[in-house]
Amino acid sequence: MGTMHKTGCVLCAQNCGLEVLVEDNRIVKVRGDKDNPRSKGYMCRKGANIAYHQHHKQRLTHPLKKVGNSFEQISWDQATAEIAEKLQSIVDQYGPRAFAYMGGGGQGCHFEAAFGVRLMRALGSRYHYSALAQELTGNFWAQGRATGRQYLFAIPDEEKADMLLAIGWNGMQSHQMPRAPLVLREFSKNPGKLLVVIDPRKSETAAIADIHLPIRPGTDALLTRAMIAIILKEGWHKQDFIDKHVSGFEQIELWFADFDTRAALQVCDLDYEQVREVCHAFATRRSCMHTDLGVYMNRHSTATSYLDVVLMAICGRMCVPGGNVIPGNIMPIGSHSDERDPKTWRTVATNFPAIMGVFPPNVMPEEILSEHPERLRAVLCCGSNPLRSYADTAAYERAFNKLDLLVTCELAMTETAMLSHYVLPARSGYESWDGTFFAWTFPDIYFQMRRPIVEPIGEPLEVSQIILRIADAIGIIPEIPDSLYDAARKDRAQFVMELMNYAQSEPAALKNMPFVLAQTLGCEFDSANLAALWGLLQVAPKDFRENAKRAGFTPGMTLGEEIFQAILDHPEGVIVGRSDPHDNFAQIRTGDGRINIFCPEMAQWVQSIDAASEEKALAPDPNYPFILNAGRHMSMNANTLMRDPAWNEGRRACTCAMHPKDAEKLHLADGVIVKVSTETGEVEIELEITEAAREGQVLIPHGFGLDFNGKVFGANANCLTKNTHRDQFAATPLHRYVPCRIEPV
Repeated sequence: MGTMHKTGCVLCAQNCGLEVLVEDNRIVKVRGDKDNPRSKGYMCRKGANIAYHQHHKQRLTHPLKKVGNSFEQISWDQATAEIAEKLQSIVDQYGPRAFAYMGGGGQGCHFEAAFGVRLMRALGSRYHYSALAQELTGNFWAQGRATGRQYLFAIPDEEKADMLLAIGWNGMQSHQMPRAPLVLREFSKNPGKLLVVIDPRKSETAAIADIHLPIRPGTDALLTRAMIAIILKEGWHKQDFIDKHVSGFEQIELWFADFDTRAALQVCDLDYEQVREVCHAFATRRSCMHTDLGVYMNRHSTATSYLDVVLMAICGRMCVPGGNVIPGNIMPIGSHSDERDPKTWRTVATNFPAIMGVFPPNVMPEEILSEHPERLRAVLCCGSNPLRSYADTAAYERAFNKLDLLVTCELAMTETAMLSHYVLPARSGYESWDGTFFAWTFPDIYFQMRRPIVEPIGEPLEVSQIILRIADAIGIIPEIPDSLYDAARKDRAQFVMELMNYAQSEPAALKNMPFVLAQTLGCEFDSANLAALWGLLQVAPKDFRENAKRAGFTPGMTLGEEIFQAILDHPEGVIVGRSDPHDNFAQIRTGDGRINIFCPEMAQWVQSIDAASEEKALAPDPNYPFILNAGRHMSMNANTLMRDPAWNEGRRACTCAMHPKDAEKLHLADGVIVKVSTETGEVEIELEITEAAREGQVLIPHGFGLDFNGKVFGANANCLTKNTHRDQFAATPLHRYVPCRIEPV
């Protein structure tokens, strides 16, 4: 007989609750957890197949060192000692900008970021590269200017809304909100609600929408500017809301006056009257907006996100019930890093600033390959696989081969691991205590700390424990008295008192607190992550304490301990706080406490987006006449977290989707192998002819081209994407607009 455990999915940001049957240390059955307060029993086929993520032949079991062209097994002591010595030597010789930490932004395991960032800062560096900056930082920047902090971004309050405007989001496949397919179907079937989808193709979400605007690929910014102009011209904007809650309206109002909306919508391939109808509905109904990668990874990415904020603000749809609201959190998913502050670092070769505390992976190859004296020379890569996850695989291969030190902490022997000097085995999300800080519930603040449900094979450690060992070997952790170790073994109340005394007597203790807690309390838990959670709750800010009180927790000195115990007592997840649903405006942190919609950095950019300039920019390249959507979301891909292709056996998981009319012109049949070429590279892939594609556009999913036991499955879409084909402000890749050519093989 096996044991049933409550846990969560680690394969997408929704982390749906799961109940998992474990027999003989293997996951054998999975079902949705009805007790989970966020997912309420829902799961998709990715969650149902987590066994393929956990159990496969590429799992790493022991530390490895590259010797020549092969790897040799070494001890943990040797690995950490050698890495520490080489890392310290590189920083001593070339300065702190020579080192970067890449990680902490995965789908299921966030706690290692506290340790990776602390190690990075202890060595004097601020170069944290993260997947967040592959997709979301342009949006974080735009919303951060409006709210005052980049981590205070607004999400759709779909539960109270009667209109949902989905832009570049195929929630029926990609989720990006709890129970997304169920929410979307409810909107679609409810006669009192309106679902509007803006998407070039008839996606699964567009297929059930009340209104589908089949926008021309790459014209999202032009459409949004036109929508704002229509609303202002018709007088549908909420002037009373603007007067009370918005600043900067007078400065931006003229950007939309006399704008030729009809010409703009003609370039967008959209009907004027239908767009006008959508504008009126959004401005007058209880509407909310959900944008996704179709915006964030497209032309004018940051400018489009900024225009979306303006659209919501002038229609009075920010910080109000049924609009877009700022959720609470147990901890922000990132930090505020204002690029106008001279203390905010920029990359030395490409001059991009940190946004939300992280740097864009798109620029890392240039930062390594440059001849700048402070170029990157050492990278600690944790829980990410840049050789398949990020743009321009060839550029990453050249760059990583030039590094003086590449250390990869991973579950499996990935493509990135194969290029590394050291490969360190990490415990999976089902072998360790871990969780995420994705905030997508309102007003409830939900948190789940997954616990180990299977025993690790070999010697893998939590990534946090690995980083702890490296930090200890470098000598970063201050001396810890025996009294603190003794208190950790006895009683957490006594430990608090000893910790306070220690922090007062040791100046280096506070800034290295994650390491201190992991060395003491973490040894008793056998988890650096769990120790970090305990510490986080002890120093929770005033806002969170108010939210926790609203959720029924007892205010006072023991609040952190009470919440910590509640998390331990509820493996299915627990509501740890509740935001004030009646005063979301209190979250605003701008200087005047109002939503700021004037960003001078956007003035020239926004005003340059008009019908004439866009028509010229979108003129087809005869050498690359198709537009590639590189990163199609489906139920059959999960980034590179699912390496064993057996989970998709019998399915057409990785194809190039093309409209029948385009296939007919090229005399191509369904199922043939075609060559897809861009200015960057080429791949061979099976062709899928489908009405779900748009004429002139083809789609290839992400997360394939993985080498599993000597055989490559599917095509690596990032062989086709160029790292310099990116947003001018945030450097996010323009994966949804890649000119390409299709030829028969």
